[in-house]
Amino acid sequence: MAASEDIQVKELDKRASGQAFEVILGAPAPDAKGEFPLSPPKKKDVSLEEIQRKLDAAEERRKNHEAEVLKHLAEKREHEKEVQQKAMEENNNFSKMAEEKLNQKMEANKENRTAIMAAMNEKFKEKDKKLEEVRKNKETKDDD
Repeated sequence: MAASEDIQVKELDKRASGQAFEVILGAPAPDAKGEFPLSPPKKKDVSLEEIQRKLDAAEERRKNHEAEVLKHLAEKREHEKEVQQKAMEENNNFSKMAEEKLNQKMEANKENRTAIMAAMNEKFKEKDKKLEEVRKNKETKDDD
């Protein structure tokens, strides 16, 4: 930690919004480490073997990544196929149910219509019988 005599503080600006200071540090202590180098330390020479090994590792990573991407795409396609298959099955089931309901309604309407027609025919037969009776009665009256 630096001693307070090594630090100088100058007030630069004072405003309502705040203050600005300039802080001047003194010379470093003799036991302090030397200056930091401006350029990074030189790297050791890399051998051709090392370069080839790194290239092979990079190629392996690329292949693994590509295989992973292809696997995900295949899974996605499989999921899409399953969803389409399920949608088709639901659509077919809906169509079958709708067709069955329509057939039931048509059958009920047909039975209803047949019953109404039978009732009307019966009614007409009764009317015809009554008419026939009235004619016979009229003829027998006229004969008398």
